[in-house]
Amino acid sequence: MLRLPRCSYLRDLHGHLQGCVVALPVARSVARPQYGLARGQATLAPVGSLLPKADDFAVRHVGPREHDQLKMLQSLGYESLDAMTDATVPENIRLGRDLQVDQPIGEHAVISRIREISEKNEIWRSYIGMGYHNCRVPHAILRNIFENPGWTTQYTPYQPEVAQGRLESLLNYQTMVTDLTGLPVANASLLDEGTAAAEAMAVAYRQNKRRKVYLSDKLHPQTLAVVQTRAIPLGLEVLIGDVFDIDFSNRDACAVLIQYPDTEGTIKDFTQVIENAHTNGTMVVSATDLLALTMLRPPGELGVDVAVGTSQRLGVPLGYGGPHAGFFACKSPFVRLMPGRMIGVTRDANGKEAYRLALQTREQHIRRDKATSNICTAQALLANMSAMFGVYHGPMGLKNIANRIHNAAIILKRGLEDAGHTVENEVFFDTIRVNPTLATSEVRMRAQQKEINLRYFRDESVGIALDETVEKEDLDDLFWVFNCRNTTSEKVAKNLGDMALPKEHILNTDFARTSEFLTHQIFNTYHSEAQLVRYMKNLENKDVSLVHSMIPLGSCTMKLNSTTEMMPCSFPHFTEIHPFVPPEQALGYRLLFEELENDLCEITGYDKISFQPNSGAQGEYAGLRAIMSYLDARGEGHRNVCLIPTSAHGTNPASAQMAGMKVEAVNVDKEGSIDFRHLCAKIEKHRNNLACLMITYPSTNGVFEDNVKDVCEMVHEAGGQVYLDGANMNAQVGLCRPGDIGSDVSHLNLHKTFCIPHGGGGPGMGPIGVKRHLEPYLPSHPIVDPMALMQKRARSFGVVSAAPYGSAAILPISWAYVKMMGPKGLRKATQVAILNANYMAKRLEKHYKVLYRGNNDMVAHEFILDMREFKKTAGVEATDIAKRLQDYGFHAPTMSWPVAGSLMVEPTESEDKAELDRFCDALIMIRNEIRDLEEGKSDAACNPLNMSPHPQVTVISSSWDRPYTREQAAFPAPFVRPETKWWPTVGRIDDIYGDRNLVCTCPPMEAYTSPFEED
Repeated sequence: MLRLPRCSYLRDLHGHLQGCVVALPVARSVARPQYGLARGQATLAPVGSLLPKADDFAVRHVGPREHDQLKMLQSLGYESLDAMTDATVPENIRLGRDLQVDQPIGEHAVISRIREISEKNEIWRSYIGMGYHNCRVPHAILRNIFENPGWTTQYTPYQPEVAQGRLESLLNYQTMVTDLTGLPVANASLLDEGTAAAEAMAVAYRQNKRRKVYLSDKLHPQTLAVVQTRAIPLGLEVLIGDVFDIDFSNRDACAVLIQYPDTEGTIKDFTQVIENAHTNGTMVVSATDLLALTMLRPPGELGVDVAVGTSQRLGVPLGYGGPHAGFFACKSPFVRLMPGRMIGVTRDANGKEAYRLALQTREQHIRRDKATSNICTAQALLANMSAMFGVYHGPMGLKNIANRIHNAAIILKRGLEDAGHTVENEVFFDTIRVNPTLATSEVRMRAQQKEINLRYFRDESVGIALDETVEKEDLDDLFWVFNCRNTTSEKVAKNLGDMALPKEHILNTDFARTSEFLTHQIFNTYHSEAQLVRYMKNLENKDVSLVHSMIPLGSCTMKLNSTTEMMPCSFPHFTEIHPFVPPEQALGYRLLFEELENDLCEITGYDKISFQPNSGAQGEYAGLRAIMSYLDARGEGHRNVCLIPTSAHGTNPASAQMAGMKVEAVNVDKEGSIDFRHLCAKIEKHRNNLACLMITYPSTNGVFEDNVKDVCEMVHEAGGQVYLDGANMNAQVGLCRPGDIGSDVSHLNLHKTFCIPHGGGGPGMGPIGVKRHLEPYLPSHPIVDPMALMQKRARSFGVVSAAPYGSAAILPISWAYVKMMGPKGLRKATQVAILNANYMAKRLEKHYKVLYRGNNDMVAHEFILDMREFKKTAGVEATDIAKRLQDYGFHAPTMSWPVAGSLMVEPTESEDKAELDRFCDALIMIRNEIRDLEEGKSDAACNPLNMSPHPQVTVISSSWDRPYTREQAAFPAPFVRPETKWWPTVGRIDDIYGDRNLVCTCPPMEAYTSPFEED
């Protein structure tokens, strides 16, 4: 051992090294001179080799320490990660080189760099509208939800007992939407307004099977484009025009879609249109604005069947188009056709009110190609933000915000008219369309001088959409832009001041809302910040998230979402950009897209990336549509058969049927791989009509299949394409690439492999990577076209999301992850993910049957535990084990998928050995509890398993009468300690009661009362 000498060479580092003892290896030569070492002492190595990188993010991202990795490898019989990789990943698909991405930079450096990139975006005042409005996000909500890992790292609430907080918040969202729209039921969010409208069209088609749909020409352009795109593979005829001219008497239209207020801001009376449509059996769908509905008669009162839109302006940043929560509300008869997720009220085993996902939860995994939708990801985090916005402001607060915006629009209209301009709108809320007396080019030039974005129509008129951030100075600048000399907002307001209500005011028209809304106490209680923060914290404390323990969900990849990755999502230069600003104002975003695209192309082996799909299911749909467009362009439009293994995600066959394909199932063999013989037979049978094969790699059963390249070659030889589902990319990064394997297109779940958090059920991102031949067929957009640079070569199939780049504001997360990990870090993350899975499988194989293994008895990054035998031997099902894990402080693995009666475990690379051991210990202890049942040592009807989970109120009750102790119930393992225990707040949820008593809005306030307050 030797102390470093103080010298000029080390002076700058002395503050860090003073007093440190450093063990040095013997070095034969050094780059720097030696410093008077005595004979026999070790020579001084270069300082760079003495100091580990001070800011090495990969070390923090990967959970197991090096010595723990060695122990885990030894338990598996391997000396190194590379040796384990060679034994697990087939040689013929291995990459064989480092990824050609940038060398890693540290956390502080990456924040500095991403801030520089963000500031290349220019924040102008955007009054473009079209469904996107700036808003004031309450700082309490921004900090305590949007920036809080206790809210961002939860999983979708499929295990309701560990999700009561976000379920309550999402129920608040549903209640807010139903109240504002005047319709009885709503879901817990969709992806955006455009896709919500497309889903509504699909509901109408499934309801009455008619093949014609009418779209108002006053819908937002992006909504029109998305609906048109989705209609084509369904075989629907789309007619666009003035809905007041429609003749419904042919009774051949499934639906008519209207916008209320319309895209130009005008509010029209659709009563006669709705009546005529209903008389002839046509459904009416209205896209609408929730904030406007605080003043405007709601669609439900007009007779509309479905209302859709976005809740973005209720407390969610613009974010260059997303993520935002779309909403969907409808009449009760359509509730079982409604897409997405719905929160329902039920009760627990103790009779206490509780919440759960109701009805069609994950229904696409059951119905597959017969599913009504492929929706899997919602926008739960953003819906929660909007719900809290409603809770914080309450009905009066929302009315005040709306009235202030509306008054500003009236002042703007009067001032412009007084200056000689013509305003086309008679009745409006916040948006007007102006025919200026000066040339539009001059308006545009003057607006640019004030850094203001407006909407410019082809007929030289100008649209102006105001929002809650507008002050009188903004109105004065708008008057200047239109050259309104001597016109100020103060003067106009003074002239209007003598009227109780200006004639233009909505409340002075027949459109005025008279019905109450948000009357529930939940929206009339938490109006101070102290109250709101306590309410949000109370809900947060009811949920298990990654801040508590590992969430080992197979296929879902619940890995570290680091603070550094998340920070840029709150940078104003990312959040305050309207998605339709001129491209030169979004150069930071363009640079971000370019760098992330280059990295993802290198990681996947593809040639081009589209960021438009804002969920994995959307990515599947977009990729399949690109394939169909490519085949059609080659004169092979008859090819429409999609082969899908039976083990595939349920979204795969659902997406395929939505893309106009005919799904043919391929069997899986007893080893969990594709049944090669059955696949060969299917390819031969459908050779002339084969469009593609959809596979997941490693397989859905957690196995690296040896013959995957042969499979891809067989499909190509038969004239088809290969779609490789990117759900399991976390087992590939740095080791192999789908583009090299033979795949033509993949979607990438950025909310899995690339660290975007799940947000309690959304946001997600599902960009697609394609080979060069599919590039011209990627998604386009009617406002800002990502394909524009391809010019005439582009033959896009259409539009999949309302925003051109999907949920752009969360892409900095994945960008930062790749930049901080670098090539070696990315590879190691994948290797450790595989190591962790195999270590756990090895520990558990003596206690549970591990289904499916690959080469050398190894699994990939996840594995399946078979629980089916316990139903026969002990009356225990996978559900009982899942619920019992909650008493140990863990979220259950993926339950009963892809194999019924199983648990699918994916630890990811971010969990350390101690956490893996705790989870294994919990499962081993549960196995012992099962054994006690098998041997008759526990009561068959009342035992810790079938009575789980055990909420605190049950454990501390004075009437404990169970044949096992309170300690067994609540503290079943040494690591479950009173001072750190997470408690479920309800007992086991009663799903049957919930199914029979469907309640999807806030229950009476008595349900929120503690049982100890009832006396």
